[in-house]
Amino acid sequence: MNTTTNEKRSNLVPIIMMVILFGMISFVTNLAAPMGQVLKEQFGVSNFQGLLGNAANFIAYAVMGIPGGILLQKLGYKKTALIAIAIGFLGVFIQFLSGHAPETSAFGVYLLGAFVAGFSMCLLNIVVNPMLNTLGGGGNKGNQLIQIGGSFNSVMATFTPAFVGVLIGETTKARIEDVFPVMYIAMGVFALIFFVLLFVDIPEPRAEKSSEPLKKLMSGALKFRHFVLGAIAIFIYVGVEIGTPGLLILWLSDTPVGKTTAGFVAGTYWFLMLIGRLIGASLGGKISSRTMLGTASFIGLILIAAAIFSPVTSVVTLPVLLRSATGALSFGLAEVPINAMFIVLVGFCTSIMWGSIFNLAVEGLGKYTEAASGIFMALVCGGGILPAIQGQIADMAGYINSYWLIFAGLAYLLYYALIGSKNVNPDILTDE
Repeated sequence: MNTTTNEKRSNLVPIIMMVILFGMISFVTNLAAPMGQVLKEQFGVSNFQGLLGNAANFIAYAVMGIPGGILLQKLGYKKTALIAIAIGFLGVFIQFLSGHAPETSAFGVYLLGAFVAGFSMCLLNIVVNPMLNTLGGGGNKGNQLIQIGGSFNSVMATFTPAFVGVLIGETTKARIEDVFPVMYIAMGVFALIFFVLLFVDIPEPRAEKSSEPLKKLMSGALKFRHFVLGAIAIFIYVGVEIGTPGLLILWLSDTPVGKTTAGFVAGTYWFLMLIGRLIGASLGGKISSRTMLGTASFIGLILIAAAIFSPVTSVVTLPVLLRSATGALSFGLAEVPINAMFIVLVGFCTSIMWGSIFNLAVEGLGKYTEAASGIFMALVCGGGILPAIQGQIADMAGYINSYWLIFAGLAYLLYYALIGSKNVNPDILTDE
């Protein structure tokens, strides 16, 4: 009994650090979308160009997804986590330097920083989940810690666009240096966690190694139709998740709603994702992944269709955090076009999609599951590519029409839930 108690106490510090890192993944990642408005105003670029920082962040996943898994196998979880944290600090620092760079090079420096930060986020995603599971002792306790980490991740996703909105809302023309406080926080947290973990013993999760080479295992996973379609679904899903609030910020910032309120409205989307995840976690044992994904995709389609076809002149009130004339933050109601309300509500739908898609895609893969997870991580790059495409559509056809891309993405996810997720290759051997 004493031994168990001592283990729990000794794991408390690394558990706290891992939960904070879970939040930092969201904090740094979700900084990229509202920064799009800053880039638009400072450099006079298009929506497409403004979203290139977000694209750079996510494209790093395509580059690092599979190598990150190999690095993890060779160095272990603690060393990989320390490398990821150091890279994260460097990425944010480069973004900070972009605020001091000459105007002719600042845009490129920022994109480089976003790309470097993306490497860190990819590595942290690979490390944090299994680390929390191990620190919790596996089983239900391990899953509980992962859910706590995921909840904190959603809290930071809610906080980031709102915080950026407050910082840039006071200026007529936002600049990178206006967002320095966010970068100071990120660098400070990364530095703190690095030195804490450096001197703390952390149990290493036991990873079962297959006798077959990774390349062969990946090829094996790609023989399953439902996995291939599921990998495409992950690519699309992350694009939908990021693009839905990302273009909303840019749109509302260009309306009388203003930049500050736009950030809070987008933050509400992420808050609804938090609520949806908590509800999804409570219902996960009672409702199948196929049903959850199908229902969420169908409702999302209805909401996006309503957003597209509703008149922008219709105004509704949304409960959000607001900034008063004195500068204080308070809970209140913001007047926004009804289209924005429908877009925000999509957060409920996207909240449970990742887990549902993953579960469906790896079902029946056996020894190919770990390799399949590496492919999944690489295809997270959809969170950068699809929003950039959506930004290009917004430049050509308007913000609301850009949501036809979101509609098409949700339609594919509905197809995957109903048809594409069925395993039509049960004859493939999946044991050692």
